[in-house]
Parts: sequence; C-alpha cells; structure tokens
Amino acid sequence: MRYGPNNHEERCPEGHSTAATIATISATLAADPDVDGSAVRMLGPVVLLEGYITKAADRDKIISLAASIVGWENVQDRMLSRFPSQ
Repeated sequence: MRYGPNNHEERCPEGHSTAATIATISATLAADPDVDGSAVRMLGPVVLLEGYITKAADRDKIISLAASIVGWENVQDRMLSRFPSQ
C-alpha cells in the first residue's frame, strides 16, 4: 500500500491524486452556501473533515457528501460544534 501526497490508488481504482480528491470534495461542499468546506485534508486514503459546524444537520450532510466521493470507510469526522447562543 502506498501513501503519499499525490496518490491514493490503493483505495481508488481511478488513481485520483490527493489534490484532485480534496478539490472535488471542497467544491462539492462549496456548492452549499451554508456549509464550510474549507477544512478538508487527507491522510493516506482517509479524508479528514475538520472545522466548525453551526447546525447539527450539517455534520451528517458534510459526511454524506464526502462519503459519496471516497466511500464511508474513508471519512473521518473531526468537526467541532459551534452552535450560536440563544
């Protein structure tokens, strides 16, 4: 298994580069104006979702979008909740 900054072909038969995968996920998240998709990182084939969410429903939405690209087993949620005070 090879891990590195430019490949994750062990999990991705298309051989997409890490940069291409991050760009795809970030662009997908950016299409939703209520979601912050700026904190997407990769560690080998695993996508790390970091940053803050302001609505509980956003966590599931962000994880689902990333999983639709790399698969559920390749998504790690590290997002923190920052709910507005009422």
